Amino acid sequence: MNNTRLADIAAQAGVSEATVSRVLNGKAGVSPATRQAVLTALDLMGYERPQRLRQRSNGLIGLVIPELGNPIFPAFAQAMEKSLIQHGYTPILCTQEPGGAPEDEFTEMLLDRGVSGIVFVSGLHADTTARMDRYTRLTDRGLPIVLVDGYNEGIPAPFISPDDRLAARLAVQHLVDLGHERIGLALGQRRFVPVIRKIEGFRQAMAQLLGPADVDDLIQHSLFSVEGGQAAAAALLDRGCTGIFCASDLMALGAIRAARERGLSVPGDVSVVGFDDSPLMAFTDPPLTTVRKPIGAMAAAAVETLLEEIGGTPAKHVELVYQPELVVRGSTSSGPRVNR
Repeated sequence: MNNTRLADIAAQAGVSEATVSRVLNGKAGVSPATRQAVLTALDLMGYERPQRLRQRSNGLIGLVIPELGNPIFPAFAQAMEKSLIQHGYTPILCTQEPGGAPEDEFTEMLLDRGVSGIVFVSGLHADTTARMDRYTRLTDRGLPIVLVDGYNEGIPAPFISPDDRLAARLAVQHLVDLGHERIGLALGQRRFVPVIRKIEGFRQAMAQLLGPADVDDLIQHSLFSVEGGQAAAAALLDRGCTGIFCASDLMALGAIRAARERGLSVPGDVSVVGFDDSPLMAFTDPPLTTVRKPIGAMAAAAVETLLEEIGGTPAKHVELVYQPELVVRGSTSSGPRVNR
């Protein structure tokens, strides 16, 4: 490596060129923290590590996620990848884009590559109409798997979930506290476990906070997308809703668009609450009030649970449920009851 590169790496790491040289040549007399700083600088600047300094991987781990269009999934994948790399494993990211390879093809590909385990995020396990033998075949052969977002009684594996019922309750409670009584719920197809659970939480919260009533016409199914949220919100606005809880942040952005198309202001005329707190939601117009999904805790738990299985701990058929929290920003304000 020439002197210019040495100087650049030394400046990036905050050490002398002599120290960089010692690390690259594997010489003694460098503290572990300094050595790591030099290697990190090397990585950040795009230089390849010398062969002898490359960490041997403990194994390959498959991460199967639905798509990259919704920012919550890349955030989840990034958190898991970081944790896996820290534990010495190499992640293989498989993304199920529409029209691309289906989940079962990815699984076969990962098995062919001899992965040590697989994490499935919002996969077919969350779909109550899908066959679950695709997962039991993996557990029968002893492959460690962890399933995120969507519990199924028939799969003998660990599950990691947010408390979807609580998420709906937090949103409804917030909107009721602001004076809204006509509150709508916009979500994806009813066959998915997180959708079913949010509906249960919504029905329970509405009954407890506003009294027994038929809320069927306040629940609108669509797609988990901006366009889906826009369509669902349009239907709910037709039914007189002044507050809308959306089952994803992207749907919430669509709901805001639907309100504005009608000349309504958010939050002046309509309050909108999202779910996920995906990256950049603090910077939308208005900044989105949302129920934060505990991505960091869930990703860490998924990796830790998988690595325990890989280490020989028998897989437990258990669901670890993580609590969401309400993040109040600018897309919610006083409803009709307060304004009267």
